Amino acid sequence: MFFKGNKEAIDLLGNAATIGTHLVCSTFVGMAIGWYLDKWLGTKPWFLLIFLLVGIGAGFKNVFDEVQKIQRKDQRKGPGVNNEDK
Repeated sequence: MFFKGNKEAIDLLGNAATIGTHLVCSTFVGMAIGWYLDKWLGTKPWFLLIFLLVGIGAGFKNVFDEVQKIQRKDQRKGPGVNNEDK
């Protein structure tokens, strides 16, 4: 396997994928809810715009929460863990 023995690279790749997925999926879900509400209620394009903005906001909140979780995880590792670069 390509990443065999390099758990840190796998973790970084997983974190990047998670952050991107949070942002894209939240935006898409907000847009879809708005589109369906506009179609059902005939209020085009107002609910689409409102829920698109709500989805984008939720995506950024999810990204912020994920970054906070990653930072807490790195702080638990303690200082001096990544001294291989020196």
